[in-house]
Amino acid sequence: MIEDKDDRAPGMAPANDAGEFPDEGTAPSPEERAVVALEAELADTKDRLLRALAETENVRRRGQREREDTQKYAISNFARDLLSPVDNLRRALDSVPEAEILDPRAKSLLDGVAATERELLGAFERHGLKRIDPKGERFDHNFHQAIFEAERPGAKPGTIIEVLQPGYVLHDRLLRPAMVGVAKAGSPPPDEGTDDAA
Repeated sequence: MIEDKDDRAPGMAPANDAGEFPDEGTAPSPEERAVVALEAELADTKDRLLRALAETENVRRRGQREREDTQKYAISNFARDLLSPVDNLRRALDSVPEAEILDPRAKSLLDGVAATERELLGAFERHGLKRIDPKGERFDHNFHQAIFEAERPGAKPGTIIEVLQPGYVLHDRLLRPAMVGVAKAGSPPPDEGTDDAA
């Protein structure tokens, strides 16, 4: 069995937990002071190393998250620029009078415009761009922008009664809010029990 050799001077008390020697009339030797200083320096270096490793891991995670976001949302400006042409295709389809739809040439042209709109909306869906068309849903300020409020018989207050312009989300980020009209509470019905003549 190997015994630890005690380098302290005979009769000297051991160092306490803080690495300090109790004052019993004998000062620690230069070697003992050097050991205490090295242990303190080692503890400080270990602490700094652990902090540096934690910071490096945080930077790595942040970089990975930013890289994923960049890949996911890189097309947002391009997609935003395509929203107006999609709206115009829908306006073109909605503006044709019923009588002209019966004309074979006009019908063929409308079918082509409708096919173009479908193809473009399909490409949007494949790349994570989804249309928000919330008619009849409850108003949500996160996805909708109220343009007007109107009384509408049979509609619950706060329900979307008209969609003026559809909105779009790219994955889970709002690209453009839907512009909507919202039902407001109507005036309360007059009390039948009151006497108006009085």
